[in-house]
Amino acid sequence: MKFKVDTADFMRRMRRLHDTNYNLSYRRLFFILLGIAVILLYLGPTIFRWFFGAPEVPKDPLLHCMDDRLTPFYVPSMEFNANIRHNPAFPHERNIIPYVGNGYFGLEIQEDAHLNIKTGRTLTLPVYFHPIVSVSSKNAGNQEATAVDYSSGIVHRFQCFEDGYFVNYKYYAHRTMPNVLVQEIQVTNTKNQLIDVELIPPRISDWPTAVSQIKHLQHGSNIIEYQVVTGLVELNDHHGKAVTVSVVSRNMPRTWTLIKRGVTKLELLSTIVYSEPISVDMYLKAQVKDKTEKAAIEAMEKALQQAVHDDSEAGYYGFQRKHVRVWNSLWATGFEISTSKAENSLNGDRINATMYAVLSQVRSYEFEESVNPQRKSEIFNLLATEAEGCFDSHHTLQAETLWSEMSTLEELNSVAGSWMLTLEKQGCHNLIRAGASGLIQAMVLSFGGFRFSNQHLEMNIHPKYLHREYNFRRLNYGNMTHVNVSVSVKDDNKAVLYVALDRSDRNYYACDAGCLDDPVPLSQTRRRFPVKLTEPLTAILYITADRQHIEELHHAIHVKEVVEAPAHEHHVIALHKHGHHLAGLPKIFWISVCALIVVFHIFLCKLIVKEYCEPPDKMRYRYRKP
Repeated sequence: MKFKVDTADFMRRMRRLHDTNYNLSYRRLFFILLGIAVILLYLGPTIFRWFFGAPEVPKDPLLHCMDDRLTPFYVPSMEFNANIRHNPAFPHERNIIPYVGNGYFGLEIQEDAHLNIKTGRTLTLPVYFHPIVSVSSKNAGNQEATAVDYSSGIVHRFQCFEDGYFVNYKYYAHRTMPNVLVQEIQVTNTKNQLIDVELIPPRISDWPTAVSQIKHLQHGSNIIEYQVVTGLVELNDHHGKAVTVSVVSRNMPRTWTLIKRGVTKLELLSTIVYSEPISVDMYLKAQVKDKTEKAAIEAMEKALQQAVHDDSEAGYYGFQRKHVRVWNSLWATGFEISTSKAENSLNGDRINATMYAVLSQVRSYEFEESVNPQRKSEIFNLLATEAEGCFDSHHTLQAETLWSEMSTLEELNSVAGSWMLTLEKQGCHNLIRAGASGLIQAMVLSFGGFRFSNQHLEMNIHPKYLHREYNFRRLNYGNMTHVNVSVSVKDDNKAVLYVALDRSDRNYYACDAGCLDDPVPLSQTRRRFPVKLTEPLTAILYITADRQHIEELHHAIHVKEVVEAPAHEHHVIALHKHGHHLAGLPKIFWISVCALIVVFHIFLCKLIVKEYCEPPDKMRYRYRKP
């Protein structure tokens, strides 16, 4: 009975609270409920986990170790300047093989990878010598991953072992000394004890003509034992023809002792030299074997000397820096594209990976130490004056064959071969002859349909393809002039062009489609040009250093109609920005939806409060029968 009295008293107090001056307004009640909801939103999950949740599962030590190794590459990977791939690849990763190459030789980075040398346009002739030295992973649990740094041309490989040590590898095919493969191995022992690890040394597999000998070469103050392997490699498409290949690599022990709680380092060089195609019977008669072998040994002696006595920086750091500078110079010319969320769309990750793979197939002649000054002068002349007619076709961003998968060495070689053939047949053969610097120029020109034609550079891409933002960086217009061209899509879904000079040796001018307006002088400040559509279709941009030439162009470009290109359809822009056609609705739509949701919940709260707090007499009156 006491319980009933207490309950009745409580109800009377609640009605008094509702009917007196202390009555809470619906607005105050709404804010109180909102505050409780916010508290539950932020603290509720923690409280529920504390009472009902299972204990957190500790992170796998090997994954934690690997995460620490890969941390420096996460940001470059998100910016598409690097590619991270675990072995085996994780589902969300770009499954592109790690690869090094300098146009003289190439190599996939894995334990059993073999060398590949030049045949035809690409590095597709296998030499079954396996130069990679690895810490064996057969007897212990481990994690492995690679990170390809496109801007430096270096592949980083990492191994983490359950036994308490981890390994950092660096691999690169040297750009200034194209015969040299560099491997740097650094093993960190986290235990306070000596550990013996098993090494996988360089080896021969399926090379029946190979013969080997031991040479002792001086490396600094030490005399080190090297293995010299020489043999014939037959050319499949040349009957009776073969090349003589000689490889020099350091002899490695089977076991390696790691110091206690410290870092053990090893720097390894290998040199590769091969001859021009010869007939098999000339192999011994013309002493080709001895000449090739001697050249490989001399290349190793020179590389060892430079690695220890570099002119500007000491040791391998200066040796590596020379290589990195060349790759930095190559990537000064480049291309950027806004990221699309549309299914199977081409984005910066695929573009940069493909450019890196193709550049790895071509030598950088103007940076190589063995190239004489006269040859370097010829290359600079090719880059400055021999771009006429490149690129003479539709832009290549829509050519699916050129952007195929590169998850295997065969696929990578196929993509590189397709690019080399396409550029060569579309008027860029002279730029390809200039080496990697000319090749990257040709690729970037092809992305935007740019073409050098009789005293001017023109952009021949159709306006309908300009529904994403592009940036063409440092197009080479002669040795002293670099042009930057960008495409921007405005809020009205119309594309506009911006042109600026990175540097120049004279005055330059530009005009848009039809060249009906006066020429616009270019400078380092970006100049804006509208995207116009002509009938019949012509280039949308012209750039030249000859003002008279550009003034006369509008008399030579015979068009019936010149209008500003129409805005792109909203669903096309939405597809690339959001991944489907329904996204990108106006802001007022989402504001209206949110407002309706808030009003609905306020009304619902009002009904609940009214039902529970209204006096019983009124409720009886409301529901009694007439």
